[in-house]
Amino acid sequence: MKRDLVFHLLPTVAVFFIVSLFWVVFNVSNIEIIYLLIGLLLGTFFLDLDHLIYWLYRKPNTDESRIVKTTIENKDFKSVYKLIKAARRSHNNLIFHHYFFQIGLNLISFFIFISYSNTLALSFLLSINLHLLIDEIKDYLNNPKFLQDWLFAREEEQLPIRFLKNYLMVFVVLFFIFLFLLVKSKT
Repeated sequence: MKRDLVFHLLPTVAVFFIVSLFWVVFNVSNIEIIYLLIGLLLGTFFLDLDHLIYWLYRKPNTDESRIVKTTIENKDFKSVYKLIKAARRSHNNLIFHHYFFQIGLNLISFFIFISYSNTLALSFLLSINLHLLIDEIKDYLNNPKFLQDWLFAREEEQLPIRFLKNYLMVFVVLFFIFLFLLVKSKT
């Protein structure tokens, strides 16, 4: 659990320091930096709601779902997070962890980044994109077939594994464009 938390929090902290450094140099107000931190943290954990949707709405009658419901009722959120991380490998048909969601997210992000300057919203979107990218890159490096299975779940035709690297590169480039636009939004 701690290792997975580090995989997501470390890049988020790095983004926070990079953007904050630029903003401090350009005298951006401290409240904007606080909004940046809040948005990044919220976005870091937002995609994990996917697993709760899976348990509570898509597969509510499984033993695993009942355990999660009980854990939530007992307000043991640390255990819920542990369950989410333990089930990550078995949940390969999620709503947010899908190529169609990623494409839609990036289209929406692009229009919001070029037309909107709300720090909380921009940092939230950037962090969601980062979370998804981290999951994809980690699975690509460990097991490209597993990445292909969950990224293109529910699809008869899947992107061949040999093209996954190119697919990821497109979204890495888009992430850095969004990062640049976030920095630029207040300078």
